[in-house]
Amino acid sequence: MTGAERHLAARVLSALLREDYGGLASRMTRDKDGVRLVLASGRAVRLAPGLLYQDFVSAPEEGLTLGEVLGTLAEVAGPQDSGGVAAFGEECRAALRGHEWLDARRDEVLTRLALLWNGAGASGGDMASAADPGTRGGVDAGGGAGSRDGAGSGDGERSIVYESLAAFAEHPVYPASRARLGLAEMDTVAFAPEFAPAFRLRWARVPRERVTGAGDPPGAWPHHPPRSDPSGAWPSEPLDAWPSGPSDGWPSGASDGWPSGASDGWPSDPAYVLFPVHPLTVPVVSGIPGVTVLDRPYLTARPTLSMRTVQVGPRTHLKLPLPISTLGARNRRSIKPGTLGDGARAELLLREVLRREPDLDVVLADEQTYAHAGHEYLGWMARRLPAGEIVPVAALLAPSPLTGVPSPELAVLSPVVDHAHARPSVPRVLDHVAARHAGGDVAGLLAGYLRLLFAWNVRLLVTYGIALEAHQQNLALVFTEPGTPPRLLVKDNDGILASPDRLRAAGLAVPGFTDPRVLTDDPHALADVFVTITLHLAAAAVAFGAGYGELVADALEKALAEHRGHPMARLLRARTLDAARLVGKSMVTAGTLADRGRVAADVNKHYGTSGPNYLRHHHRRKASQ
Repeated sequence: MTGAERHLAARVLSALLREDYGGLASRMTRDKDGVRLVLASGRAVRLAPGLLYQDFVSAPEEGLTLGEVLGTLAEVAGPQDSGGVAAFGEECRAALRGHEWLDARRDEVLTRLALLWNGAGASGGDMASAADPGTRGGVDAGGGAGSRDGAGSGDGERSIVYESLAAFAEHPVYPASRARLGLAEMDTVAFAPEFAPAFRLRWARVPRERVTGAGDPPGAWPHHPPRSDPSGAWPSEPLDAWPSGPSDGWPSGASDGWPSGASDGWPSDPAYVLFPVHPLTVPVVSGIPGVTVLDRPYLTARPTLSMRTVQVGPRTHLKLPLPISTLGARNRRSIKPGTLGDGARAELLLREVLRREPDLDVVLADEQTYAHAGHEYLGWMARRLPAGEIVPVAALLAPSPLTGVPSPELAVLSPVVDHAHARPSVPRVLDHVAARHAGGDVAGLLAGYLRLLFAWNVRLLVTYGIALEAHQQNLALVFTEPGTPPRLLVKDNDGILASPDRLRAAGLAVPGFTDPRVLTDDPHALADVFVTITLHLAAAAVAFGAGYGELVADALEKALAEHRGHPMARLLRARTLDAARLVGKSMVTAGTLADRGRVAADVNKHYGTSGPNYLRHHHRRKASQ
């Protein structure tokens, strides 16, 4: 049994216990020697006091096997969940394989990232060659002559290094986050962000009459600001409004952008539109009637932490559908037809909020350019990012090879989230960023981030009735001028939850979202998103993982004090600082295990678990000092 298996088995058992799947907690016994859990094999394993989010976890010395844990899962599951239990077993085995594949290549990947960080390869082709000199399946991972590499220099290269490092760390809650269901080793290494690969995109000819979208395709014509309705609505427009003339590059001028008829060898037909296609999605798109996948790859891409979103320019990402699942079998990485438009509408709503709240140092990614052809695997969105060095919040706890991390420390990475305030012995991206931008003051950098995070999200919720699913993957710190505090970058807003009544009361029009699930006037539903996303994932996982958990309650207290007396602020305080327990999401249950009939309409908003209030612990201790 490997260390990776012991680590994964312990995380899986702890997650099942946290969600009390199948009444697992009823198997716990207590005596003078402590708390134990009886497994299906009859073995009683010791439980340790919970870290964040739950009361008890598997004790580290127990040496669990994955087979023991999955056997116990099968015994407590009901017959209606048999399919989900089998799927989760495969997900866990895929996660274990993912750990092993990364462990076997970590030194190679770290070398590649160091080269990228140091600016190795002044040209895109050289950088791609450093990333992966091979070729597979018609995807030229090396760029080379004739390729159009969107990866630029400077901050753009550093940004993609941070994205890959973020993929080294595991999800704070979901135990099998290393799994990418549907991918073999070769494809995982070629396209997953933790391996820092480079590859070229494929392209499909799509009948123009099927396509709706907004904005100008990057590089298809000189960029014009996207049109928007002052009310916040974003129309779905036919692409007849899009020019089809020669390319003059991305708005930044750093890439040749969209292929066009003016590009040598590319077909030009006004009846068709070219869609970028991820190489992994080619088999699916090739089977769509009336759509032709072209043989010629074009435009070098590098995966971000999201994997389905790739960097194609220093300030440009493309979000593309993938035929895989992550964080649960039900979490398909396809793109539903209405999602892109709803994300654009949400962004315009948030931009109006920021126009009214100029003191908030928050910047939104531009996600107004997208297209869809009515199929979940035929769509794309272009994301334009602001200037500066962009550090994803998800990367902060990842080990940093930029500060001399010994490679054995990268074999197994899990969140360090306890109440002991133990500072990590391995340098992390957070330490590296603090040294570069905050004079080495890690606590000060974290405190500033938490102030920004809570000021933004509390004001959104209290004043406007908006809660964002902006977890650590969708947030970043943007550093521009030396010595100045970072801004908070927010992206991927299609998971918004908003109250129509509160928006109208604030004088804002209710956007015409196509997904009715994003609108609710239930204040507790809004608070659930705040607690499980903003508090648990964006704040606590980072601060406690860095050993500075005491900063969280203080930052939240300050943000709530700004709205003292407001009914929503009182509710939020009752649900956070003053609560006996904090709500959590049952991610494994909803994402894979449970029969669909027992899961919330939105699997990402399936609650039903709770854990100890880590805020009360620190808040009360501070008050007594």
